[in-house]
Amino acid sequence: MATDHTRSAILTAAERLYADRGFADVTLRDIVAAADVNLAAVNYHFGSKDELIAELFVTRSLATNRERLNELKAAEEAGGGRAEIDVVLRALVGPTLRGCLGPDKQRSDAARFMIRASIESVPPIRKIKNREVDHLRKFAAAMKRALPGRDEVDLYWGLHFALAMAHQTIRDTERLTKLSDGKCDLNDVNAIIDRVVAVATLALTTNPGRSKTGPRVNVLAAR
Repeated sequence: MATDHTRSAILTAAERLYADRGFADVTLRDIVAAADVNLAAVNYHFGSKDELIAELFVTRSLATNRERLNELKAAEEAGGGRAEIDVVLRALVGPTLRGCLGPDKQRSDAARFMIRASIESVPPIRKIKNREVDHLRKFAAAMKRALPGRDEVDLYWGLHFALAMAHQTIRDTERLTKLSDGKCDLNDVNAIIDRVVAVATLALTTNPGRSKTGPRVNVLAAR
């Protein structure tokens, strides 16, 4: 019990400090002081700062990925084994945006930690992102079922761009608010999800023709 309490105290303190100050400015000694434990306890439970960051990120990512896959599974079961492309994309980006945006989420340590993880590129998180793609393969497969005639490469790009839109929205909320003079409501998370899904769906369901060298370009329109 004492060991579990110590581990939990370290994770809670680390998440709060990383959320407040970023990854580079927080030392293990800062975490030790905030958690009211000794340095040996951090080394015993996690081994290093990188492993502690990885543990936090994996814990939060697993929860998001589980929510994504549960939504995808429910959508495909309701559709007899196939969901419409907009529903698949909603399951992909919805949990991430709901987890980080909105007045009730943005103040939480967990949401602010994941926003930091999206903004700051640190080796342990980058390594995990590059390695853990199995759940995304399931979304790619669902997208193929939704759009069986679409080029497979287009679907991968579509998935990539949908995720990029979601993460960019999370990273640059303040800039968008200033740019739009507050007209873009970053607290209306459902509306944000609708917009991301609409753009990603449009990109995947229009102009499917491609040349052998890449997407077709209207030269006159580009001038």
